Amino acid sequence: MNKTRLEAFSDGVLAIIITIMVLEIKVPHGVDFVDLKPLFPKFLSYVLSFIYIGIYWNNHHYLIHGMSKVNGKILWANLHLLFWLSLVPVATGWMGEHNFAKASMTLYGIVLVFSSIAYFILQRIIIISEGENSILARAIGKDFKGIASTILYILGIICSFFSEWISGAAYLAVALIWLIPDKRIERVFASKD
Repeated sequence: MNKTRLEAFSDGVLAIIITIMVLEIKVPHGVDFVDLKPLFPKFLSYVLSFIYIGIYWNNHHYLIHGMSKVNGKILWANLHLLFWLSLVPVATGWMGEHNFAKASMTLYGIVLVFSSIAYFILQRIIIISEGENSILARAIGKDFKGIASTILYILGIICSFFSEWISGAAYLAVALIWLIPDKRIERVFASKD
């Protein structure tokens, strides 16, 4: 299998995940703007999850771009990542439906932390396959953002038992960290091309 097919399949799954999430936001029965108010928590949870899926899509592109070959381990690691990401709509829907209740924030964090771990596993398998001196290994470096993200997710899960606001702030912080483009990775790949 070539990497184009892997990327196309992954892109399709991520597009379906986003589509499923938006379908959870139902059209209000009323005709006034006030009728949109009950949708606000669902919309906020959708926006946060849309950003997360977008971040994974963007970073997945760099992973695939940095590969020269695909093997069975990479295929299974990629499916492992897609499995956890496919649970994001369930956690998002539950969180939005119940106004960010503590249990829903816990589940959301669990899905995020396992998605993060799955991404790390995929990243490591690709680096092992390509070599520790590969372009991808140089681009990722020590992966401080990945480590910080996982720590913040775990803190968010712990905090979700006490305060859904602190938990939500931890999840939002991770999204904001990743929204800032990593110029180092872009420079390494630009020098390759």
